[in-house]
Amino acid sequence: MANKIGKKEVKFSLVYRDMWQSSGKYVPRRDQLAKIAPVIIDMGCFDRVETNGGASEQVNLLYGENPNLAVRTFTKPFHEAGIKTHMLDRGLNALRMNPVPADVRQLMYKVKHAQGTDITRIFCGLNDPRNIIPSIKWAKKAGMTAQATMCITYSKVHTAEYYINLAEQLIEGGAQEICLKDMAGVGRPAMLGTIVAAIKEKHPDIIIQYHGHTGPGFSVASMLEVAKAGGDVLDVAMEPLSWGKVHPDVITIQAMLRDAGFAVKDINMKAYMEARSLTQSFMDDFLGYWIDPKNSLMTSLLVGCGLPGGMMGSLMADLKGMHAAINNNLKKAGKKELSEDELLVELFDEVQRIWPMLGTPCLVTPFSQYVKNAALMNLFSKSMGEKPFTRMDPAMWGMILGKSGKLPGELAPEIVELAKEKGFEFYTDDPQALYPDELPRFEKEMKELGWDRGQDDEELFEFAMHEKQYREYKSGQAKDQFIKDLVERMQKAGKDMSKVKVQWQGGLRTSIEY
Repeated sequence: MANKIGKKEVKFSLVYRDMWQSSGKYVPRRDQLAKIAPVIIDMGCFDRVETNGGASEQVNLLYGENPNLAVRTFTKPFHEAGIKTHMLDRGLNALRMNPVPADVRQLMYKVKHAQGTDITRIFCGLNDPRNIIPSIKWAKKAGMTAQATMCITYSKVHTAEYYINLAEQLIEGGAQEICLKDMAGVGRPAMLGTIVAAIKEKHPDIIIQYHGHTGPGFSVASMLEVAKAGGDVLDVAMEPLSWGKVHPDVITIQAMLRDAGFAVKDINMKAYMEARSLTQSFMDDFLGYWIDPKNSLMTSLLVGCGLPGGMMGSLMADLKGMHAAINNNLKKAGKKELSEDELLVELFDEVQRIWPMLGTPCLVTPFSQYVKNAALMNLFSKSMGEKPFTRMDPAMWGMILGKSGKLPGELAPEIVELAKEKGFEFYTDDPQALYPDELPRFEKEMKELGWDRGQDDEELFEFAMHEKQYREYKSGQAKDQFIKDLVERMQKAGKDMSKVKVQWQGGLRTSIEY
């Protein structure tokens, strides 16, 4: 095998942001990121690090911290060490769960490049090129590397040919790199190898990066197949946040590839252990209070439903919230109550049943949440003796009607009929046209309030991208709510609260010592 493969180099990217986001709710604070960055560099095996994007900037605001300072702090040492940084970008939705005006999307690339992020990983859960190609152009104009992303899943719609054709459209649209984002880890290894080989045969200079979660167990084999087919960069994690619903550990993948004849960098194990210890200390500090222990487990139940590892924390929280309500309804109807595990299996089965009915969107943010929510509400409706799909929210209908882009598959006739009964109209034009520019409104309000637009307009961007969370951050309400939640979780975990001290100012919690 070594002679056949030769000494092709495969590089590693540490997805430090996604490690946290796939494990729990929050990400490390600025001071914690400053501690871990030089240790990651000392490990010596990473050519790239995922530093921001996705929900990380938003959750910084949720616990009352400035995300712009965090991004600048984290990216700076990697730049100085010659390591490229990359972010996650949801295309039409940019850094949030709902569509973003074009002028705010364009500003994002200027801001993130100025803050030190080199590469933007642009994805759309519908794989609609109309949502990705504008971002390719805006990112390149701002000086960033545009990594166009294909969301990988497994269905009758999502074949190897489907992805090969999609890659052609994205490269023709100006993509400098291609990422295979296997967010649920359900991509089959052989199919992934076929896709990568086809892209490399036609575009040998296009860098291909593979991102695969470990939940259902395919990702290690997938990484080997991607590397054999010509893949260039693999996303990896490290203890104590590797495996489970997260990503394979760099130690395992490095050993596997080296044995297969690839050129891979050595790992400084002293630095690995130090980074491991630091990461654990961040969990012990406060981040671990939002991490569900079940996220450290793999499960083959994900093979069928295809739900992504990154949303399992929120899924389990939603399930616990709905469990009692469903059982109460079943009890009233004289039916057998369900255990949490039984309800989880029913939920997975319902997701698998309704997914193709809803046009087979890739189960990734926000569409994974939409489909999961529809499935969960169907189970609730069933316990109430109601028909399915009677409790779908506006966001779900927006996806169905085409307001987020073109669905990969066909809607079931009953869904189309239900939309007509409700008087809804389907939309087939460019979804961006539905969301007009908004920056002037935010610029005007910041001026009236005397708020600083920030270095490189970064505060203006945060306000326009996350309006509600930014207002709560500025008022102190976010910090207050975060500390309240933390104290409640510490109490529930049995922590000695006699040593916990909360500082108050103006009726708001402003800091906590413990």
